[in-house]
Amino acid sequence: MMQELIAAIDLGSNSFRLQVGRIVNDQIYPLDGLKEAVRLAAGLSADKLLDVAAQQRALIALQRFNERLRGFPPDSVRAVATNTLRVAKNSPQFLARAEAALGVPIEVIAGREEARLIYVGVAHTLPDPHRQQLVVDIGGGSTEFIIGKSFEPIQLESLYMGCVSFSLQYFPGGRIDKRGLREAELAARRELQAIAHSYRETGWEVAVGSSGSAKALVEILVQNGFSESGITRDGLERLKAAMLRAGSIDRADLAGLKGDRLPVLLGGLSIMSAVFKEFDLEHMVFSEGALRLGVLYDLLGRYHHHDLRDATVNAFIARYATDRKQGASVADTASHLLARLVPEAAESDHPDRRFLRWAAMLHEVGVSVAHSSYHKHSAYILANADMPGFSRMDQGRLARIVLAHRGKLERVAAIDPESRDWLLIVCLRLAVIVHRARDGRGIPPIDIERDGRGFVVTALDGWLQKLPLTAAAIEEEQRQWLSVGRSLVLRTPPGRALVA
Repeated sequence: MMQELIAAIDLGSNSFRLQVGRIVNDQIYPLDGLKEAVRLAAGLSADKLLDVAAQQRALIALQRFNERLRGFPPDSVRAVATNTLRVAKNSPQFLARAEAALGVPIEVIAGREEARLIYVGVAHTLPDPHRQQLVVDIGGGSTEFIIGKSFEPIQLESLYMGCVSFSLQYFPGGRIDKRGLREAELAARRELQAIAHSYRETGWEVAVGSSGSAKALVEILVQNGFSESGITRDGLERLKAAMLRAGSIDRADLAGLKGDRLPVLLGGLSIMSAVFKEFDLEHMVFSEGALRLGVLYDLLGRYHHHDLRDATVNAFIARYATDRKQGASVADTASHLLARLVPEAAESDHPDRRFLRWAAMLHEVGVSVAHSSYHKHSAYILANADMPGFSRMDQGRLARIVLAHRGKLERVAAIDPESRDWLLIVCLRLAVIVHRARDGRGIPPIDIERDGRGFVVTALDGWLQKLPLTAAAIEEEQRQWLSVGRSLVLRTPPGRALVA
């Protein structure tokens, strides 16, 4: 049953935010929100390691969020992390501690997935979302650019430049001079040149800014009379002149300049000024919609079984011209086996069942590259392609399961011995073996159960005698599972048919 309240957590490079929303008639009404200025990107060293101080600030913030989330069912909360945790080399170690502090899993999302979710949030707050719009979201470590119409993005991009990183690099100690402003703006323009031409060709009717930097700029420009509404090119120039006169961010005496934005304002200003010049903008409106609202609406879609991940899987099947009938046969048998191992996975919306079916439907996408070692090509595609709706961890999990669906299991021996992925892998491997003939035979008379860390597979003797290739492949499976310290025992009793 759909829950009344849902929550999204955005672990940004500058701020961590928690948004609680109430669902009313397929709309989400913000109910409560928390914000912590963690400045995670400020703790990222030159060799891409997150320092202890930044990690501690983050963990304290997540512990506070944990208190607000008590009582929320697990499937009504979604937490996503962005650029800093995409690039930090010690991100996996930190994430284990962060999840323990927050109490829910954290997904590290790719840049374009972040852009998509931002657009979903913005589109639900605009008075006329049916106009074609350019959305610019300056974050702490990256900036996202989206052109979209209605609720569908047309172009998505994420560039590695943000208000925290630029402020630290070009305005050390909050010092403001012409050289720093010029170099920061030129650096941003160089990044933007990679996308500016194609974006201008696509075009837009209105430019929209979202998130903290855009909000801070609007408030400062309007309250100081530099702009009547929104962000303007002239207003940005007047703000830069005022900043230069101050000489330091600490001495800037401007209405609307809030303390939590001081350390990162100059980086955001430089990037926004570059955006206006490269995209030839004169005016930009502001939207309160942002990543966390997009996460809430994406979560609402999953409640209604309109999960974008299903659409993405179907799009990949079409793009890579995979055999949909064969994928469905493998998926049905793999799902049947998983339900024998995990009875609750018989439910169609069980998360492990869904992942297993996605893996089964996509296990042959690599054939489009080459049939030889196609499982390796499949895994590479799933790990590295843009897959809307899937987090990077989702993609990594899919890639591991698909890589393991044939060949040497030693390739995935590093998977945690206690991981549920081993259950998905054994089900997928067996399903691929029994459907090798590609004859659409349906779910065969085969069963599976756990035996400690290993498995017992039961197949009717008479059925298996007619399939010597399948029998030989299952015998080879026993050797493969021994190579990773697990047993797989085959039993072939005569007698009654097994339950399918």
